[in-house]
Amino acid sequence: MIEFLQYSFIQKAFIAGAFISIACSTLGIFLVLRKMSLIGDGLSHVGFGAIAIGLFFGIYPLIAAIPLVMLGSIVILKISEKAKVYGDAAIGIISAVGISTGVILSSLSSGFNVDLFSYLFGNILSISSTEVILSILLSIIVLLMIYFFYWDLFSATFDEEYAKTTGIKTNSINILLTLLTALTVVLTVKMAGIMLVSALLILPAVTALQLTNGFKKAMFIGGVVSLISVVTGITISFFINLPTGATIVLVNVMLFMLSLINSKR
Repeated sequence: MIEFLQYSFIQKAFIAGAFISIACSTLGIFLVLRKMSLIGDGLSHVGFGAIAIGLFFGIYPLIAAIPLVMLGSIVILKISEKAKVYGDAAIGIISAVGISTGVILSSLSSGFNVDLFSYLFGNILSISSTEVILSILLSIIVLLMIYFFYWDLFSATFDEEYAKTTGIKTNSINILLTLLTALTVVLTVKMAGIMLVSALLILPAVTALQLTNGFKKAMFIGGVVSLISVVTGITISFFINLPTGATIVLVNVMLFMLSLINSKR
């Protein structure tokens, strides 16, 4: 059984998956507690349109997606702040724009439909060496930003008004959080696909919050849960020939169900 670790594509999947999963779970804690869980789903739909734009114009899809999804995250934030629109409605509007753009571009050029389909459901086993390096670098950027702005993010998460009185620029922190979410969404597309990105942001976080009330403990437990899900999901998908992203998500769901059972004792 250990022999499968000798395959280079398995090694690359584990390395990239480990970094991405920790970035997702760490950021997910902030999103869940701030009731922003749906933003991952909305930005993944923006990612669908962004990847379609990249394929349509012959640009490497993930490189095209990073600035466009980041732009989408800022637009969601600004619509929520400036217009008389609640956050979930703003997410729905931008999500619809992303999906519509992807569908129109795929209908105009049928040549890249297969490539676009692969991004819908993801396959981390097909990740390239360049994508592994990109995943590691971007994950480190996300984690470093959370580390350096931890107190500001923490304060704004639990009491935004109090954070303002202490001199924290909450508007800037909100922008930072949405940009980090956008970056993480793009990272996760290759692993779980556009359809399942939000699950990897939400499930480890809600599982951890069932098991502890401590914030830092929740971040640690979320990281462990996410790592277990990725390693187990990749292993199962390899031996049983199942879709990798969906398997990782289902392992996450099972761990969440176990945490619910444990919390009721």
